[in-house]
Amino acid sequence: MDRQAKKFLSLCLPAMFICLLLLSACENSLNDIKKISSEQENKPISNSTDVDVIYSDSAKVKARMLAPLMIELNDKDKAYQEMPKGVKITFYDDSLREKGTITSEYAIRLEKENTITFRKNVVATNAQGETFKSEELIYDQTAKKMYTNKPVTINMGNGDVMQGVGATSNESLYPWTIQQSIGTFHVDEKQQTGGN
Repeated sequence: MDRQAKKFLSLCLPAMFICLLLLSACENSLNDIKKISSEQENKPISNSTDVDVIYSDSAKVKARMLAPLMIELNDKDKAYQEMPKGVKITFYDDSLREKGTITSEYAIRLEKENTITFRKNVVATNAQGETFKSEELIYDQTAKKMYTNKPVTINMGNGDVMQGVGATSNESLYPWTIQQSIGTFHVDEKQQTGGN
């Protein structure tokens, strides 16, 4: 092999090697772009701020939802509305009187399951003056019931307190059924003894 051929090979081989590396890097980049593109398809398609939604049935207002931010994904298999900065839902009776509220620091509504899951500092009130507190509350809109498997505290309107792990109620948040319950009840001694 002559001197010029050796020189040519010594210059071209490294250059060809670098070109091959760049081509394989481009292939990886194209795969990365395809992956990112498919992930983008599953990302939320809309963000709404200062959300104020009225829910009605047969032209009667049933509830009002307020949320500082709502993220929506309209994918047919996993559509959801997420409220990552908190939510407040107020329920109304047929005369538009407030019959209960639910607030939490986070909530997500799953379309397919037809549920709303409230999480973190969940506080629910009902028309009887009771206050429910837990770290999670699930509202099954199909079954028209509320439930949790987490620890709960319910402050009754008369000052009595019930605690337990797990609770179930209907849409009006009354009455509650609590599993594994303990309570603190105030007793009027005058009524007990029949005294003055």
